Amino acid sequence: MKVDIWSDVQCPWCYIGKRKFEAAVAQFGKPVEVEYHSYLLNPEALIDYPGTTADYLSDKMGISVEKVASMHERVTEIAASVGLNYDFANQIQTNTTKAHELLHWAKQFGKQAELKERLMAAHFEEGLHVGRLEVLAQLAADVGLDRGTALEVLESGEYSQDVTADIAQASAYGITGVPFFVIDGKFGLSGAQETTTSLEILEKAASEL
Repeated sequence: MKVDIWSDVQCPWCYIGKRKFEAAVAQFGKPVEVEYHSYLLNPEALIDYPGTTADYLSDKMGISVEKVASMHERVTEIAASVGLNYDFANQIQTNTTKAHELLHWAKQFGKQAELKERLMAAHFEEGLHVGRLEVLAQLAADVGLDRGTALEVLESGEYSQDVTADIAQASAYGITGVPFFVIDGKFGLSGAQETTTSLEILEKAASEL
């Protein structure tokens, strides 16, 4: 079974959804091939945003910083329920295009899933700058990829077209938010669904194979 997942490295619900879906796959008990696809929540985002994540969301959503803090508190509690330790106070708002390019490069080495996890942990739990090339190259090295080659790939932009293609496919599917799961090209599942919901969809897809 093949599951294609559209998500953004900087999307808090994508990381939560990832954990819940992984739990569903573990319960499913059958081989599931997962491929991650690029989605940019804010394609125009600056690499070095001059403010906090709370400032960014306050500006983007037109709400107070205090309201954002309340939202972050709720999301942090939900993240903790699936074993994630979100640190919104130290997260660095950035442009994730280059992170997505790196994920496309890692795919050929069978390291995409490991790198996806490393990138999200780096952003949400460790407060690392996942928009800077040097940081991204080191994160690639953390999962066993060559740091120098990773840096060259990022500087060249050779995988930018793959990112663009993923975004175009998302548009063709009518995806307007992430995470979004496509199971065997037949079933779509939107949002950080509960593990039981994801498991039901996996079992339904398997019954139609």
